[in-house]
Amino acid sequence: MKKTKILLVEDNRLLRDGIKALIDKQRDLRILETSGGVHDPVLQARELQPQVVLIDLGLRNKNGLQIVSTLTRELPQTRVIGMGLMPSQLDIVEFVQAGAVGFILKDATIEDFLGTIRAVARGIRILPPLLTGSLFTHVVEHALREGKGELTITVRMTKREREIIALIADGLSNKDMAHRLNIEIHTVKSHVHNILEKLALHSRLQISAYVHNRGHR
Repeated sequence: MKKTKILLVEDNRLLRDGIKALIDKQRDLRILETSGGVHDPVLQARELQPQVVLIDLGLRNKNGLQIVSTLTRELPQTRVIGMGLMPSQLDIVEFVQAGAVGFILKDATIEDFLGTIRAVARGIRILPPLLTGSLFTHVVEHALREGKGELTITVRMTKREREIIALIADGLSNKDMAHRLNIEIHTVKSHVHNILEKLALHSRLQISAYVHNRGHR
């Protein structure tokens, strides 16, 4: 049986050894080499030509995003899978745009972990299960199709959502916004929730920072 060749990039030695031991037991998968804090994973990949690279999204001493971008640019036949405890939606978009085609949450079951590797090796793109079917999934899929550009380019805001974004940037509370716009507070909360999801943000403060950093008013 022809085995899928894998390069593992993980700076936690215990986790690295555990993943290697797990994959070594599989008849159809093979770890070519592991990369921790010493070796350059891009140089390793150039030499070994793996079919799949498993990379920790939170590498302490390396820029994981840059590694993914370089790997996918220089080795287009190599498929990159990111691993993380709970990456933010924005993190996932950035890694998708850098070229990653699969993601494994570190609390995934062994079956999901191995299934993702096998699926990606066959050319299937895999998002974390908790995102499947969400609006965010469709945004990421659009980013994958386009292959470039910021997440916000793919998102359209309603007139009301644009109004609320501007009021959040001005520091208004939900109650103040409801009064200003003559709508119910629960309606404001619903709009804020939708805005957070569309922009892949997590708080009103991040919305305000988004506005001020980009000059969107």
